[in-house]
Amino acid sequence: MSVKHPIISVAGASGAGTSTVKHTFEQIFRREEIAAASIEGDAYHRYDRAEMKAELARRLDRGDLTFSHFSVEANDLHELENTFRQYGESGRGRTRHYVHNQEESDRYGVPPGHFTDWVDVGEGSDLLFYEGLHGAVKTPEIDIAGKADLKIGVVPVINLEWIQKIHRDRASRGYSTEAVTDTILRRMHAYVHVICPQFTETDVNFQRVPVVDTSNPFVARWIPTAGESLVVIRFKDPRGIDFSYLVSMILGSWMSRANSIVIPGDKLDLAMQLILTPMIIRLVERGRRAKTA
Repeated sequence: MSVKHPIISVAGASGAGTSTVKHTFEQIFRREEIAAASIEGDAYHRYDRAEMKAELARRLDRGDLTFSHFSVEANDLHELENTFRQYGESGRGRTRHYVHNQEESDRYGVPPGHFTDWVDVGEGSDLLFYEGLHGAVKTPEIDIAGKADLKIGVVPVINLEWIQKIHRDRASRGYSTEAVTDTILRRMHAYVHVICPQFTETDVNFQRVPVVDTSNPFVARWIPTAGESLVVIRFKDPRGIDFSYLVSMILGSWMSRANSIVIPGDKLDLAMQLILTPMIIRLVERGRRAKTA
């Protein structure tokens, strides 16, 4: 953690909706005139697409059915931790991009399934913003969570997460439902042991809960809409959170526990703006004061 150079980390699994949350953060940064250096979790994968396919085949031959992008060993988390550490110390770090598709290939000049070169980031920034799979990992060997100043978890209930992943991967990546299902099964071990533990480290969790039937996510024809959902917002430390203000500002919301508020799904952006904006401003103002002291 750093006073001068704060770090915000958004953690969530594939299909959880972290990209939507990232858009809300970008709105806040733009409105509040905050210069944010952004990095993505995919940049710290250990393997490019062809290498990952080969590594998967090798592990399957050895009987390992649990290896996936969620796995610690499939990612260079020491490099990610080092990026957090360097930024916290100096306001600078390095990152790259993993190129997913042709559109990104045209932008970066690198074939799909490959990484761009490493580049320096952070010059002149107010904070570092991370979004990806492993932004709050804490193990005996790695402590990424301990180097972030504000950690946000994006955690839909599991059936909804699967529905969103299936629909996204079929629509944007051309995968079959069967292929996505195989990926989900292979990722379950790491989901339990790597992804879920992060959400005890996060400061605020946003969990979307559908109020329509999602009992068989593998045949769902539509993703439940925001209006067909509730969002449970859990604060790790509720001290200083003005719940009365939030309930009065977010129509249809209520407190379910002393550290949790439930809101209609279509009020998520408003809730995030109300909750996160003052947190971000405090981090940035504290950093700017420390730099000029």
